[in-house]
Amino acid sequence: MSTHAADHAHAPDSGDEHEHVHPPSFYVKIWAILTVLFAISVAGPMLGVKIVTILTAFGIAIAKAYLVCAYFMHLNIQRRWVVYLELAVLGMVLLFWFGVAPDVMKHEGQNWENVAAKQAVERGMAAHAAGAAHADAPAAPH
Repeated sequence: MSTHAADHAHAPDSGDEHEHVHPPSFYVKIWAILTVLFAISVAGPMLGVKIVTILTAFGIAIAKAYLVCAYFMHLNIQRRWVVYLELAVLGMVLLFWFGVAPDVMKHEGQNWENVAAKQAVERGMAAHAAGAAHADAPAAPH
């Protein structure tokens, strides 16, 4: 038996030829990337643009999940499993969203009524109307 064959004779069959080992500095770089992505995901909603909020909330979360799975959980050895896991989780999130969206996005249903949401909308509309009336009023002379 050759030396190469002897080295791999007792290794578990992981489906890939070699296990990748990274130095500690590599993990510090991944951590720094995760920290920057976290900062972006926190700052994104502060811009007040809905599409930016959605992209930073979900897009960056997927990227961070990939990095954590691939490098800290060492699933980068079998990359296809990372993709399978992320697609399964994304499918569950979408299933949850479509399951609750009809109830959450409405103020009333067949056997229920969201009184708190209706009141919040009414307060917001009243505040908006008061602000518009205030803006249209002539300025008082000094």
